[in-house]
Amino acid sequence: MNRKSKVSRRERSEFLWGWMFLLPTMAGLIILNIIPIFQTIYQSFFKTGAFGKGNVFIGFDNYGQLFSDGAVWQALWNTCKYAVVEVPFSIAIALVLAVFLNGKIRGRSIWRTIYFLPMVAAPAAVAMVWRWLYNSEFGLLNHLLRGIGLSGVNWISNPNIAFISVAIVGIWSVIGYNMVLFFAGLQEIPRDYYEAAQIDGANGINQFFTITLPLISPTMFFVTVTRVIGAMQVFDSIYMMMGRSNPALVKTQSLVYLFYKYSFIEGNKGYGSSIVMLLLMVILLITMIQMICQKKWVNYS
Repeated sequence: MNRKSKVSRRERSEFLWGWMFLLPTMAGLIILNIIPIFQTIYQSFFKTGAFGKGNVFIGFDNYGQLFSDGAVWQALWNTCKYAVVEVPFSIAIALVLAVFLNGKIRGRSIWRTIYFLPMVAAPAAVAMVWRWLYNSEFGLLNHLLRGIGLSGVNWISNPNIAFISVAIVGIWSVIGYNMVLFFAGLQEIPRDYYEAAQIDGANGINQFFTITLPLISPTMFFVTVTRVIGAMQVFDSIYMMMGRSNPALVKTQSLVYLFYKYSFIEGNKGYGSSIVMLLLMVILLITMIQMICQKKWVNYS
């Protein structure tokens, strides 16, 4: 009886301590994530009243307006184009750099730090620096182009290429983060595989496609899912780089930027909430497709 009592007391103590350690994280998750989600859903069925008060219940009218609003579908298309450019290039470049810097090269730690620096820089500061680089008259990029006899480019005011310019900033900003995740995945691959491949005469490229890619696929899947979600929520670089009078804004504004415009500039938080719900549904759909497809290319063995 005493032994059972002691075991029971210890299990009770471990149970309580476990919940005590989980409580701060759970409280933050509920307060900062779960509750705002339900508030957004609730708000999407209302029309914002004067001075943000006296909201009027209008049912699904916001969603009806949503599906007939050309600006929303243009913003969704802009967001998808941004993700299609940013996600594959940021993952591919980060993976190549991770494999290269995972080898025995001089100054490896310094290079890793340099590539990770954009992640610790403030997004607003990063966007402002790139906006200066993209300046059509005094920017460094056009200065270099003119130096070799080429004409300058309207990097962020040309509607045809502005979203690519913004995507380049996104790629540059997340390479370091993706690279760190790939480093973690590369550390889990036994060196014996590479040594056996070298004995069999496989060169570096063959080792990369037959050993590295299959065994790092779980990490690549995680990076892909998180980067797609992050790319679909792009806002800060567009907000800081694209002025409200920029002719290319219509072709570059994302759903999150449109949510900000309707909610905080025009004061229509109900309609802005419905835009957020559309974005949430799109992200959930893309994530579900990724979860289904990952069974065909992710190797967990």
